Amino acid sequence: MIERSEFKGKPLIILKRNEDDKYPFSFGLSKARLILENIEDIKKFVEENNT
Repeated sequence: MIERSEFKGKPLIILKRNEDDKYPFSFGLSKARLILENIEDIKKFVEENNT
């Protein structure tokens, strides 16, 4: 589940496992760009550590 919001006037994306997720993962545009720049390494990390 994804929500969008703002923090100090800047866009923010919020990732939740479900509607009642108590600890959502949120980040702004700068971190979103960093994630996209490193998406292949993130995918590899998940594959290597998927249990």
